[in-house]
This record gives sequence, C-alpha cells and structure tokens, in this order.
Amino acid sequence: MHSTGLNTNQIMRQVIYALVLGVSVSYVFFGWGVIIQILLGVTSALVVESVILAVRGRQILDSISDGSAALTAILLAISIPAIAPWWVVVVGVAFAIVFGKQLYGGLGNNPFNPAMLGYAFLLISYPLQMTTWPIDFLSFSQASEVVFNLLNFDGLSGATRLDDVKTNLSLGNDLSTLHLHSVSQAWINIGFLLGGIYLLARKIIAWHIPLAFLLGIVIMALLISIFDSQQHLPAQNHLILGGTMLGAFFIATDPVSASTTPKGRLIYGFLIGVLVVIIRTYGNYPEGIAFAVLLMNMTVPLIDYYTQPKVFGR
Repeated sequence: MHSTGLNTNQIMRQVIYALVLGVSVSYVFFGWGVIIQILLGVTSALVVESVILAVRGRQILDSISDGSAALTAILLAISIPAIAPWWVVVVGVAFAIVFGKQLYGGLGNNPFNPAMLGYAFLLISYPLQMTTWPIDFLSFSQASEVVFNLLNFDGLSGATRLDDVKTNLSLGNDLSTLHLHSVSQAWINIGFLLGGIYLLARKIIAWHIPLAFLLGIVIMALLISIFDSQQHLPAQNHLILGGTMLGAFFIATDPVSASTTPKGRLIYGFLIGVLVVIIRTYGNYPEGIAFAVLLMNMTVPLIDYYTQPKVFGR
C-alpha cells in the first residue's frame, strides 16, 4: 500500500469498491449464489470478530468498523463456489478471523493473509464443496435452495474451469473444445483487472507485486510448456482462468502479510506467480494462489531483511 493519507477504513472501502466490477461479472455468470455467499461471509466475520474482541476485552465498535473483517469475508466469499453450502463460508470466515487475524493480536500483526488461510483450510477440509461450481446462472430461489441445502441441483453444477481444463489436457483433448467454458472466467478476470487498475490509479496499491506476480506466471508457464506444450496449460490460459487477477491485485498485495521493500515486493510477487503455475500444473488442487501466497508469507521477513534499502551515507 502507498502512503495515501487515507485511514484504514477509507483504504478498505476503496478496495471493496474496486471489487464491485469483478463481483458483478461473477453475478452475471453464476447468479445470486455470489451475493448470498458475500452476505453470509460479512455477517459471520462481524459476529465472530465481535465475540473474539469481547473475549479479549477490546473495543468492539472501533475494530469492526475499520472494514478489514468485511474485506476478508468478501475476498473469501468470492473465492469459494457460489453454490457451496452455507456453512462452508461461515466456517471459513470464522477460521480466517480467529486463526488468521485475532490469534496474532488483530489487524497489523498477522503474518499470513487471513482470507487465504481460511480458503486453504476449506480446500483441504472440504475439497468436494470447494471445487463444485454452478454451470449456469441461478435465480435467487434456486441459489437459496442449493446454498441452504433445501434442494440439490446436481444438473447445474460442475468442476472448476481449471480442473476441467487440467483433466482434459491429461486426456489429450484439444483446448479449443473448452473455449466456451472459459469465457466466464476470462470476463471475471477482466473485471478484477480493471478493479486492480483503479487501485493503482488511486495509489492504494503499488505496481511491484501485481506486475511481478503476472510475470512470474507467464515466465514459468512458458518454461513448462517448452518441455510439453500439449499436456500443460499455455501462459495466456493461466492469466484468464482461476483467480489470477484477484490474486495479483487484491490478495498478494495485502499490506500486512506482503513484503514491504520495493525490491522485496518484486521478488515476493514473482515467486508467488511461479508457485501458482507449479501448483496448478503438478499439484492435486486445481488452483494454487492460496498456497502460493501462504508459502511466500512465511518468507517475507527474510526477503525484507535482505532487500532493505541502504541508509544514506553508508
């Protein structure tokens, strides 16, 4: 984050505003489930944070009004499937707030990105619920019935696009047959890209991490494709599928858990991009952003230590 003269609440609101376009595009393709998950997530975040703050004897209103809990909930809610059962986002957000934020003393003290910690926990614990997405727009009644377990819409659900592409590549199928399935992901990524550009223009985030992140993805994907271009996802598909732009502009740039030096941000972002491609290509999970971010969160003290600018005169 740049020094913009804005307080924490104003910065969080700007980031939420920047998410609106990507969320709107997600709604267009997936329907009301997107909105329901966000409402469930934000409500859960405010309740859980209030309870933890009360237990710790801290001021509740000032802490929950800074917008950080709501932003964590929104980032997690839009990362999980729009038809995931209601308890998935509730459990994930609760885990993110308790173990990703409050356990370390609250905002500013957490070494890990809370939203990605919650996402990783959910993906490891509930892989089926976390990898089944709607294949069509769901009305409010349909989404409510699925999310609250009132009705099962098996005919309206399918694997994630990245998982679908990965499976078809392993079977030797032509990627061109998957073009239509990838359109929604491409437009959603464009929405988050435009939101990221808004944050850059407002100087809410610095350019180092997003640029290095995307370069890391492109370079690693190109290196892997040199050895076997038929079995691995091309670089351009890595950019338009999954949560690439959300990760580049909204997740990797978290000011608390990311590197803080200019050189460090470049190294940090680049290595996240490299790890994302490696996990997507060789890992058991279709998406690798959460794990890549969390792994690099652990290296931030080391990166910052060795990339500190020299003091003038030394």
